[in-house]
Amino acid sequence: MSRSVIAAVDGSAESLAAAEWAAREARMRRLPLHLLHVWQDWSRAFAHAPFTGLDTTPCEGATATQHYAEQITHDASDRLRAAHPGLEITVEQVHGRPAEVLLSAAEKAEVLVVGSRGLGGLAGFLTGSVSLPVIAHAERPVVAVRAGERATCEPLPGTGDHRDRKGQRLDVVLGLDLSRPCDELLAYAFEAAAARAAALRVVHGWSVPVVDGYDPAAADPGHGVALGLREASALSDVLRSWRGTFPQVEVKEQCLVGRPARHLVEASKEASLLIVGRRIRRAAVGAHIGPVTHAVLHHATTPVAVVPHP
Repeated sequence: MSRSVIAAVDGSAESLAAAEWAAREARMRRLPLHLLHVWQDWSRAFAHAPFTGLDTTPCEGATATQHYAEQITHDASDRLRAAHPGLEITVEQVHGRPAEVLLSAAEKAEVLVVGSRGLGGLAGFLTGSVSLPVIAHAERPVVAVRAGERATCEPLPGTGDHRDRKGQRLDVVLGLDLSRPCDELLAYAFEAAAARAAALRVVHGWSVPVVDGYDPAAADPGHGVALGLREASALSDVLRSWRGTFPQVEVKEQCLVGRPARHLVEASKEASLLIVGRRIRRAAVGAHIGPVTHAVLHHATTPVAVVPHP
């Protein structure tokens, strides 16, 4: 059964930006778009709350909430159908706990797209208690999209080039850890670059190992140069077969000394998409996304795709 691109919508500016990004992604991948809104019956909580003077029964509250959910998805679908004629769009409203419903939906998705507030806003991370656990536990790729210019400036497919509104060409950027490169992450990155007719910039951040407080590169700069050449050679080795599989994709290799997160956040300023990996862990609790992924979700200025892998 063919998968679809699924966008979680809740009426916020972030979720509308996510839906727009998801529509372009669906067109590029030639897949249907599915808009999903998860609603909860807050009237049950109000029914047991102290008296407030409001005459709202649980039944009336549930009906109003469900009607609002339907309005959100239909408004979003009408907007996207007008902007993307010919794109197959379906809508769904599901009653339940948002994180649980989205995790279940992700199992059937080619990619799940969620809204993100990034750093700032309500002094929170992402969209609070929903997006973060979904990213931490989904076993399919999840893309976090922020509201704003960089979330919506990517050109439509078929233009032959990908540039932002200032005319600058946008790469797809992949953060790659050579200690655990994986096929799932590399395949997603190369396919994303090929779909966009964009270059793929692969960023590997590394540091000279310090042993017992001693930094050998400080005493012998040539040692650091030798290690850098070794890291660059290892990166080329990992990418060689993928270059052969995707000859149409221009690959830019970058081995940079220092913290990977800092380099990736900087690279996101000139990227259409930033891709990072996340190891799949079966623990039921906790935000298991790793420090690099955590940092780029906080600070990146472009949509971030988090690809789970063993």
